[in-house]
Amino acid sequence: MRKIKSEVNRRTKQPLKESEIGLKVGRVINRFKVAKHFDLTIEDNKLEWMRLEGKIQQEEELDGIYIIRTSEPEESISAEDTVRQYKNLSRIEHIYRTVKGLDILIRPIRHRTEEHVRAHIFLCMLAYIVEWHMHKALAPILFEDEEVDSLRKTRDPVAKAEPSESAKRKKAIRVTSDGFPVHSFRTLLLALGKRCKNRCRLKAGGPETTFVQLTEIDALQRRAFELLGLMHPVG
Repeated sequence: MRKIKSEVNRRTKQPLKESEIGLKVGRVINRFKVAKHFDLTIEDNKLEWMRLEGKIQQEEELDGIYIIRTSEPEESISAEDTVRQYKNLSRIEHIYRTVKGLDILIRPIRHRTEEHVRAHIFLCMLAYIVEWHMHKALAPILFEDEEVDSLRKTRDPVAKAEPSESAKRKKAIRVTSDGFPVHSFRTLLLALGKRCKNRCRLKAGGPETTFVQLTEIDALQRRAFELLGLMHPVG
């Protein structure tokens, strides 16, 4: 605004018209969304403004505050639970990020008929459900907050969400309570992918000497399989 006023004052030989000044001012106030905070006076070769301190003060007091309304009666859901349900929308957003992102890759859809497209999307959602359950089961060795579900039910839903002490510890030292390195879901899958099934054949033998051998399981893989319920824990 000050730059525009300086230009208005400087243009004495060819003064700026009211319409020209209005366009310049409009670009500024529309960019920063501050028109309601100023009382503007625009005329040929004249630009003046005054801050509306009352509206600015009111905006500061309400900044960051929003109201959640529901048609449900107070007897069926409390104000706190209303906020908690609203914040559950973040889980829906996480689903879309996972399905569209690097994990599921719902696109490109290489199908043409409606039936095949629906089947493709259905399989992607099934894949997300499997991944979600794996995240929950593998939380002890992932950068996941294992206490987040219980904390959501008890902590103040309006206050800033803070991770649990166990999650902070895992992030700080990057080692689980039982001594395993903490992984992201992606790096853990890479570690589990090293478990291979090899088809072997004796050098001097024929097809009848062919056999299958699994690579030896390491401690991290064993722990992950135990958490997934794919093998019994070893005492």
